[in-house]
Amino acid sequence: MSKILTSHVGSLPRTQEVVDFIFARENKTPFEQADFDACMTRAVGETVAKQVAAGVDIVSDGETSKISYATYVKDRYTGFDGDSPRNAPADLKQFPTYLKRLADDGGTPQYARPMCVGAVKSKGQGELEKDIANLKAAMGEHGVERGFMNAASPGVISLFLQNDFYATRDEYLAALADAMRTEYRTIVDSGLMLQLDCPDLALSRHMLFNDLSDDQFLKVAGSHVEALNHALDGIDPARVRVHICWGNYEGPHTCDIPMSKMFDTLMATQADHLLFETSNPRHGHEWAVFRDRAADIPDTKILVPGCVDTTTNFVEHPDLVQQRIERFVDIVGSDRVIAGSDCGFGTFAGFGAVDPEIAYAKLSALSQGASQVK
Repeated sequence: MSKILTSHVGSLPRTQEVVDFIFARENKTPFEQADFDACMTRAVGETVAKQVAAGVDIVSDGETSKISYATYVKDRYTGFDGDSPRNAPADLKQFPTYLKRLADDGGTPQYARPMCVGAVKSKGQGELEKDIANLKAAMGEHGVERGFMNAASPGVISLFLQNDFYATRDEYLAALADAMRTEYRTIVDSGLMLQLDCPDLALSRHMLFNDLSDDQFLKVAGSHVEALNHALDGIDPARVRVHICWGNYEGPHTCDIPMSKMFDTLMATQADHLLFETSNPRHGHEWAVFRDRAADIPDTKILVPGCVDTTTNFVEHPDLVQQRIERFVDIVGSDRVIAGSDCGFGTFAGFGAVDPEIAYAKLSALSQGASQVK
């Protein structure tokens, strides 16, 4: 039986020094670029070291230099300015007292979400190349062979940085796909795995498209996949990971579209590694969707189920992690399962529900549980 490898979704807790630099850039406060770069290099080295200590096999840079997994594009591409409207998820609107509590407690991250107000064009790959160099140097220092780097999908960019320039949503998606293509290729050509973050394929159902029926939303999601696949044209799917989720926040999630309806959309992505939530209480049962539709999972697909939650400070027992992994091993075999996390632990710089030390304790439990699978 193949050893079960471990990974995670990508973002990890950032140090206060990193957060301070990121928000200095965000708020246009003066800082020395050399000091910023040196801080990011140190922090990525420390982040990789902590992943190695936790037993993680396939590591990332923790998205250290990014303000968030989607809105970082405003710093690397032209065409963004002003502000986009905030749309509270529909499930939180169902429970207004809880939504107010989140707002009053500072539970809503504050960062710029500019609109698309002009043509989206790359400013160059310089910032990405720094991220790649930092991760590869850290991997070399700590003897890690496999790493991945996150990038925003066209669909998730359109979710958070809404369109006020292109004539239609499809035209905006096409422009984003064309603009992001070089970023995706640069990551793959560096030898790293490319991970596309695609919460738009589930989260946006109850965040931006809650006025549609599920069938109407599936058509929207299909257009997002079409744009993504266009951007991935020519890239080996074996080098690509896609992550789908319903929103990395503690909440009722009573409006989440079920995996049973998103299954075909997920399988249609030109990525062989599929990352999805199965640990939180709203989606823990959905491993059965993969069991019941095992015949519809292409032989090339590798399943990376979330075996630890990322919204609570419970540390999962390794035996529970083992059980979660084994459900998928029984479906596709041990050589086609990698143990992952539901989402990231540092989705937004300076904001995370899980204490940093507990985040790595969860990753340690993930690795221990994976090692117990026989």
